Amino acid sequence: PKMTPEAIHEATELQVDIAIETATVIVFLCDVQEGYTAIDAEIANKLRRLNKKVILAVNKVDLPVHEARLVEFKKVGLGHPIAISAEHGRGVDELKEYVEKILGPAPEVDTQIDHRRRLRVALVGRPNVGKSSLGNILLKSERLIVSPISGTTREAVETPFDFTFADGKEVPFSLVDTAGLRGRRKVSEALEYFTAVRSNEALQSVDVVVQVLDAMDGVTVQDKYLAGEVLAAGKPLVIVVNKWDYATKTFAHEPLKGYENESEFRDAFAKAVRENMFFLPRSPILFVSALKNTGIDQILWAVREVDAQAARELKTGELNRVLEKLFARKEPRSEQGRRFRIYYAVQTGSRPIRIRLYCNKKERLDPPYARYLVDGIRSKFNLEGCPVIFEMRDKEEPSLRQKPKGGKGSKEIATVSHKPAVKIMDHASLFAGFRKPKKAFVEEPIEAEPQPLTPAVVRPPFKRKRPVKTKRLYSRPARTRK
Repeated sequence: PKMTPEAIHEATELQVDIAIETATVIVFLCDVQEGYTAIDAEIANKLRRLNKKVILAVNKVDLPVHEARLVEFKKVGLGHPIAISAEHGRGVDELKEYVEKILGPAPEVDTQIDHRRRLRVALVGRPNVGKSSLGNILLKSERLIVSPISGTTREAVETPFDFTFADGKEVPFSLVDTAGLRGRRKVSEALEYFTAVRSNEALQSVDVVVQVLDAMDGVTVQDKYLAGEVLAAGKPLVIVVNKWDYATKTFAHEPLKGYENESEFRDAFAKAVRENMFFLPRSPILFVSALKNTGIDQILWAVREVDAQAARELKTGELNRVLEKLFARKEPRSEQGRRFRIYYAVQTGSRPIRIRLYCNKKERLDPPYARYLVDGIRSKFNLEGCPVIFEMRDKEEPSLRQKPKGGKGSKEIATVSHKPAVKIMDHASLFAGFRKPKKAFVEEPIEAEPQPLTPAVVRPPFKRKRPVKTKRLYSRPARTRK
């Protein structure tokens, strides 16, 4: 459906009512150049019925002729109008002082401020998949505009709130409802463009992303694009399938063909989501209904768990042992008889988790094998929904004759380099998936026997040696005439 002024006006009026109820002072702004209109009269009648302090401000008073038209605003009945000009800055300071006078002195700051980290969560998804409806349920208010019209949310709205879990722990959250992110080919109008830019900026500043899918549409091309944007930003991801009440309602009457019950259909749906979004870090998939308010609490629980996993610090020794087992289980692809090798691995950061790999040639690591390593690490350390980023560093093979340089990770390399040559090769070959060599790759040089000095030995090296003539080992038989 097309966006109509009536639908936007209805949704905006709800937002205005909520803002009026929570406000201490209301500034009623009019336009002097347009005069006192019928809409102004309607709003003024509504404000008079409220037990709120209202300040009447008249904007666009740019010329002396405009001051004469302030008389018609005195009959509004909301006090003396304050003439301002936002373009030239006239009367703005006076309006500000008047507001501060009504509010009184600022309250004393509470010394017992809660310095807990507020977990910032972003709701992303295609337009009209139910992001604002889910946000309002989480916030327990009508803070976000809900409309069947695509593109109602035009900017990223951030709202702080606290949530108490079943274990009694209260966690501070901050919900960011982004505008419906669209594919790059969909961004045509200027307003759509700046909406997408602000949504992408909000995506960079959050801790966890919740991508909302529509159960009626499944996974679309645009959903894959948005998931790729989240993955490129390095943010943990939780997938929420909204409007699942349609599936529940369908199975209440008659099961779908090929499925015995709703649970079997849910498992098949989740499998299809993972197959279509195979590039994601095996994110948790939740099935909810904003309309029926079912399964909403598990969203914040999953967000909390994913954020805790993204902040983990992996032990270096355990990480290297996991990589050894992964290489032993499946060897990397060989190119011209040479394979990708890893000599050492260490975690360098979290949120997202970054692992630095010291390897022989980073170009030999192909994407399928990189996904295999990442999936193995994620499965071993229970990092579902958390992206793992490899930082590749080329490094020469470990050698007994080269002492490790100082710096981060030098201790671990030093503990390997003092071992005998055969053991060093065992350690490196297990990492690279090679078999154990029969001989050590470092051999002691063999001393040559002393030879007597001859003219051939002391001859300058730039003179070419003459070839040595050898005697025949057999004689050719002489030809005889017949």
